[in-house]
Amino acid sequence: MSQAPPPVGSITIGDGIYISLARTKTPTVSQTNDSAPHVILIFGWMGALTRHLKNYTRPYAELYPNATQILVKCDPSFVWTSEEAKQKRLFPVVETLETLGCLPSSKDSVQEANRVRPRVLVHAFSNGGSSQLTVLGRLLSSKYPSTTTSEHLMSALILDSCPAAGDIRTIKAAFSFAIRNPMARYIALAVICTVYAIQLCLSMAFGKEMVVLEYLKMQLFKPCLLPWMNAETPRLYIFSKKDELVPWQEVQQHAEAARKAGLNVRCEMFEESGHVAHMRLDPKRYWASVQDVWEVACGEGQAKGAESG
Repeated sequence: MSQAPPPVGSITIGDGIYISLARTKTPTVSQTNDSAPHVILIFGWMGALTRHLKNYTRPYAELYPNATQILVKCDPSFVWTSEEAKQKRLFPVVETLETLGCLPSSKDSVQEANRVRPRVLVHAFSNGGSSQLTVLGRLLSSKYPSTTTSEHLMSALILDSCPAAGDIRTIKAAFSFAIRNPMARYIALAVICTVYAIQLCLSMAFGKEMVVLEYLKMQLFKPCLLPWMNAETPRLYIFSKKDELVPWQEVQQHAEAARKAGLNVRCEMFEESGHVAHMRLDPKRYWASVQDVWEVACGEGQAKGAESG
């Protein structure tokens, strides 16, 4: 991925990974009565530029000014990179989450028990962003295999324009949307079509789901997608009937299947917006749905706190 300047107010911590620090860097006891998230983890869609993503980081900074934002961009090359390389690229995210207290530290058990657990909002865009989310989940599950969800940890997950496997037509359209250089686009499409054909043949031959995007959909059914999540973590699916890259029927089916599996699911379906363009069409409705799902997370977290108290 070519190096680009970080968004205004952010610093670069990795390849296409940025952090904008909150005014208060770590949660204190006096802040625990507040309901705002301490950490907002954003996974951009494939090919999204800084100028696109600031349309989300800026409103988040206005809504939750004391939250630390971690922004992870998605270059198209991420798709055909090895799992090892994908996880290695996300190491700075893990280190930052550890520093912010989202993950267990090496401190003694007394200090760990007294640690204030941050509230975490996760927002993934399209299949590219949600793919990186699942890679982070696999990395963290291998690094913290015995981690259990904190009873008092508040968290929510937002899936914007995803997930969907689509077909070769929508996959080609997605890469054409993400890659602007004509020659690079031609090469990428040739590779993608070849890989898709091979995976499809293997799936039919062995009777197992080997298409990458179908695997992504299965990964997103995990209740503990990230160590601090569970089946009660509120999930918001945002999608549109006019999305030409991600069929809305697939997103809706995934949401319904997740709900039947016991996950805490909400949906916000737009009628006229294009791919990852719902906020641009109706920002008031979009950010209201974001705030609503976060309020649900806070309400459930406080209820659990009261039960355990």
